[in-house]
Formats: sequence, structure tokens, C-alpha cells
Amino acid sequence: GKRKGEIYFYGRPIETISDREQASRIGYVLQNPDNQIVTDKVWHELAFGLESLGYDTRVIRLRVAEMANFFGIQSWFMRDVSQLSGGQKQTLNLASVMAMQPDVLILDEPTAQLDPIAATDFLETVKKINREIGTTIIMTEHRLEDVFPMADRVILMDKGRILAEDAPEKVGKILAQKNHPLLVAMPAPMQIFESLTNHKMSAKQAPGPKQVPGPEPAEASPITVRQGRTWLTDIFAGKQLVKLRIDDPRESRPQGEPLIELKDVWFRYSRDDVDVIKGLSLKVEKGQLYCIVGGNGSGKTTALSIIGGINKPYRGKVIVKGEDIAKQRNRKITENIVILPQNPQTLFVEKTVALDLMEVLDEKTLSAREKEQRVREIADRIEITHLLESHPYDLSGGEQQRVALAKVMLTEPEVLLLDEPTKGLDSHFKLKLAKILRQLLSEGVTIIMVSHDIEFCGSHGDLCAMFFDGSIITTNTPNRFFSGNSFYTTAANRMSRHLFENAVTVQDMVTLCRENLKREENTSSEDLLQEEVMCCESVVREGA
Repeated sequence: GKRKGEIYFYGRPIETISDREQASRIGYVLQNPDNQIVTDKVWHELAFGLESLGYDTRVIRLRVAEMANFFGIQSWFMRDVSQLSGGQKQTLNLASVMAMQPDVLILDEPTAQLDPIAATDFLETVKKINREIGTTIIMTEHRLEDVFPMADRVILMDKGRILAEDAPEKVGKILAQKNHPLLVAMPAPMQIFESLTNHKMSAKQAPGPKQVPGPEPAEASPITVRQGRTWLTDIFAGKQLVKLRIDDPRESRPQGEPLIELKDVWFRYSRDDVDVIKGLSLKVEKGQLYCIVGGNGSGKTTALSIIGGINKPYRGKVIVKGEDIAKQRNRKITENIVILPQNPQTLFVEKTVALDLMEVLDEKTLSAREKEQRVREIADRIEITHLLESHPYDLSGGEQQRVALAKVMLTEPEVLLLDEPTKGLDSHFKLKLAKILRQLLSEGVTIIMVSHDIEFCGSHGDLCAMFFDGSIITTNTPNRFFSGNSFYTTAANRMSRHLFENAVTVQDMVTLCRENLKREENTSSEDLLQEEVMCCESVVREGA
């Protein structure tokens, strides 16, 4: 790429600082944990950077021991890195960088690959580094619920330009005043606050009536669940809530025949390995969006590979369209089941995005012109037209995810298996993805999605399931599913569960709050009118 302008580090132009000094004073952690690990052992990974800079053995041993203790790595210090979970790998990357004692730590969406609990643990460690060591931290992130409370300053960017720069609790007001669509990417307490304090928002951002009386605007928005609960409690103090539940049409849908069914499925990667899948059973209907959540390493990705016919269980049945796929001699029954893998790079085989998309159509009986038209259409739909001449490996994580989605959609699948499809995506394209998936569902495509994106699953899933220790332990509609969880739930639910029974999304919260505030306003008006009538009647009686 090309760069214009100047970059200064401690008052010095960055070009005047040697590579060695930059490597030791500026730490960098990548978005994908696997892309940064270069050795096969945990202890060696911790020492590798120091070895590369030529540090003395005694210094290396001391710093490695210090990092292992600080980051809680002692129990897996001697393990192979291939045995680590995603959260452990990212912690190892962070510890390896911090072993060089950098002045500035740069983190590129470090929690994109992590489940909610692992992400929270990782960010707590980052906060500890900043507070206890004093390291300056610059972090890019799309998942803001846990990041905003720990930030001193927030910079919002749109199309390469700075849109707003202020304290975390003040940027919501800036976005609301500009009526900017980026507000939907802010933490749920901030979205709800700005919606209910009568800022003008578009119908897409703030559903429901726009002029319902609400609380008076304040200088700062709540940014944590705790602040949001306190604010919510204050505005409804002394008020009688008349509507406690959101109406969810998904709860009343009749059950149909399953398109895909797994019955007591067991799987291990080799005879001597432990079981990864343990008695897994599930049913997915045609045209349904079935979301699976759970911790890293619980077996979710393996389950998708079994449904897709890539791996075969040693016990149990995988039934597609009423037929046991183990009894089929050819793969015809599963050829319309397509997987979008967690790592989109595994799909890229050509030098440009356009050629990669064209490669999918090679086996189809289409003319060159028809193939080009199909590629242009899908590129427009997925908003990647400007990337067609780029090399897939030169794209950002979110752009690679979009290109991979376009590639699997060109296969026209009957069943689409998505493994973490929202990671690296901004709020705009998440909404776009939701529309694309809904359109596919309306066309009869069945979608099974593994995701750490709780907010997306709660907003758009038909059914949600919890995966734990190789099996699904519970399945329900999103409002019922997330209302019963403490950690695997949305910020909106944690913020409102002391008042409302099943609010899961920001839209749920805004709807319930507005209805209750509106009814409170109507009740107050009726009471005032009744008092005036009684007063008039009293005057009439006295006059008589």
C-alpha cells in the first residue's frame, strides 16, 4: 500500500527508528491467533521474540517465567500449541509480545475468534496490563460491550475518516445527533438510552413510535450493563409496568418434519483419541435458521463437518431428507450441503477474488458471459465489487469473510452450514448478512450456524442451541433460550431482566420501554382528566 503523512513515536518520525527498536517497543497482536504462532511449544513461543532480538539466556528465562506467571500459563507451559483453545492461543500471543516489554501494545480485533467467556477473560487481562504495567494500548474492535468500559478514549471511523473522538460515554450522543447508522454498533445500553431519550433516529435503528415521552436526555450515555440497569430502574421507579413480555411469533410456530436429524451421534478423530462428539442429537426443519452457541473446543465445528458428510461418526445416525447418509454409496444426498468454514482462507485458490468466484462455476454448463454475469451479481449483492481484482490474502478478515460467503452462495446450496460467519464484520454488513440469510430462508434454504455472536443469534435465529462437552444440552426459541442464561445471553437481557421477562435484543427493550412509558402517559392523562371532571361536578353541586 501507499502511505501519506507522518507517524511519530515519542516525538520521533517512525522511519528514523530501527526495526529492532520498533520490534521491542511496539507490540502487535493479530486478529487470528493461528497467524501469529510460529513454534510448536508454548514455552518456546514465549521465548521466540526475545531469542530473535538476541537477548541473553538469563534474561530470556526470567522474562518467560514472569510472563507465564502473570498470564496464568503455568499449567499448560509445556504443551504443544496445537492442543490449545482459541482463547489460550490468543493469551499466548499476548504474553509473547509482552515479554519484550513494549511501550505501546496494538491489538487488531483480538477477540474476533473467541467465545464470549474467553473474550471477557482476555479483555480483563488487557485491562490488567494497562492498569498495572502502564502500557499504552490501541485496540480496534467490533465487539464493544466489554471494550467501552475499559477505554479512556474512543475513536470512531467511517470510510477511512475519523467520525467522532471523545470519552466512551459521550460518543453515542454525537452519533445520535448526526443520525449516523453506526449507532447500531454501539453497546446495547447506549443504543437503548439514545433511542429512549427522544433523539431522532431512523426507523431502521429505532423501531416503533418516535415521539413517546421518555426520560430527559443526559450529558452521558450508560455504557455498561450495570449503568444501564441503574438508569432503567430510575426511569421506571414508582411506575406500574403493564407489559412485561415481548410477543415472539417464533414461539407459536408448529413443528414440521426435520430436513436434517442427528440421532445419538458419537465421533473421535482416531481410535486412540477421546470422543469429540458424545451422543449428539438434533433436528432442523427446512427453511430454518438454527443457531448453535458454546465455548471454544466444545465440538461445534466438528458437528458441522459431520452434518456436511466430511466426517463420519462411529455410532449413531445422520439423516438427511429421511435417509441415513451412511447407507448411501455416493455423496449425492449431501452434495447440496455446503460449509462456510471458520477460516475463509481455506476456500481461496486463485490470484484474484474474481477468479476465485469464477472457479466455483467451472463445473456448471454456463457460457463465459453467463459466468461473468453471475459473478457480478453476487459481488453486488455481497458488496465486494471493489475487491474483485484484489488478491484474497490481501483482504481484511471481514472482507475475506464476505468473499467466502459469496463463493459458497454461488454453489446454490440447499443446506448452508456457517461456522462463525459474522466474525470480523462491521455492523453495516451484519445487517446486510441478516437480510441475505432471511432471503435464502424464504427460498427454502436451511441454515445451521455456529457462532459466538450472541446478539446476532438472538436477533435473527429461529432456534438456538447450547453446545457443551460434545453435545447439545438445550434448544429453544431465542427469547426463551437467552432469557434463562447468565453469561451466554445479550447485554439487553442482562440489563432488563429485573423488569422484563424475555427482552433479548435492543429492539425488544425499546419496544417494551416505549409501550410502558406510553401507557403511563395515557394513564396519567386519564387520571388528570378524572380529577378535573370531579372538580367540575363539585363546583356544580355547590352552585346548586
